[in-house]
Amino acid sequence: MRMFRWMCGHTRLDKIRNEYIRDKIGVAPIAEKMREARLRWFGHGQKRPLEAHVRRCEILVTSHVKRGRGRPIKT
Repeated sequence: MRMFRWMCGHTRLDKIRNEYIRDKIGVAPIAEKMREARLRWFGHGQKRPLEAHVRRCEILVTSHVKRGRGRPIKT
């Protein structure tokens, strides 16, 4: 956003919303770009064979697994 503000000639002191600046430049929202990236990765995973680790994780059923009490383990 700092670069976009610089391109428009605005500073943070001008108190112009990020959405307005993104619309002015024509850049898509960040959430939309993140969604595209996740879907792209999902497509790659779907092309893998069923024996691949990524595909085996889809088949796992976790409905019968109960979480333990207390704070989660730091991994």
